[in-house]
Amino acid sequence: MHIRPLTDADATDYRALMLRAYTTAADAFTSTADERAAEPLSYWVRRIADPQGLGVALGAFDRGALVGTVALEFNAKPKTRHKALLIGMFVDDACRGRGGGRALMDAALACARARDGLTLVTLTVTQGNGAAIGLYQRCGFQPFGVEPMAILTPEGYRSKVHMALVLSASAAA
Repeated sequence: MHIRPLTDADATDYRALMLRAYTTAADAFTSTADERAAEPLSYWVRRIADPQGLGVALGAFDRGALVGTVALEFNAKPKTRHKALLIGMFVDDACRGRGGGRALMDAALACARARDGLTLVTLTVTQGNGAAIGLYQRCGFQPFGVEPMAILTPEGYRSKVHMALVLSASAAA
C-alpha cells in the first residue's frame, strides 16, 4: 500500500470512500452517510487540504485505488494551536489486516510531528471498537476519558473513548 497526502484530484474518490465508511462503520462516526452525501464536492476538497492550512487528509492506495484515509485538523487559536485532532480514520473492509491502518497512522503522526509547535494529537473512538483502540494504543495513544452517550445509533447510545498522544517529552512536563 502506498500512503500520500490527498489532492483536489482525489476529492471524488475520497467522497466515495468516506460515504462507504459512514455506511459500513456507522458507529465509528458522528456524522451520517446522508448528512455527508448532501455536502457539495467543495466540502471534500476543503477537508482534503483546508485553504487556511488547518487540515490535511492522507490516503492509502492499493493498485491505484483509494482504500483508506485519515485526516488531521489543526487549531488556529493561540491557546490551542499546539493540538491536532485526528479524524476520519477508515480502511476499506477488503484491505484490512494488511498494514494500511498502521501506515496511515504513521504518516499522520509524521505529518503532526513536522508541524511547528504541535505537541499533542487527540482522537475519539467508539467504545468497544477493540481493533481501533488497539491500533491507536500501539501508536502511543493513551485513553484519558470516556464520553457517555456521545452518539445515538439505531441500537441506542454509544460512548466515545478520548485518547491522546503527546508528541514531545518536553511538552508533557
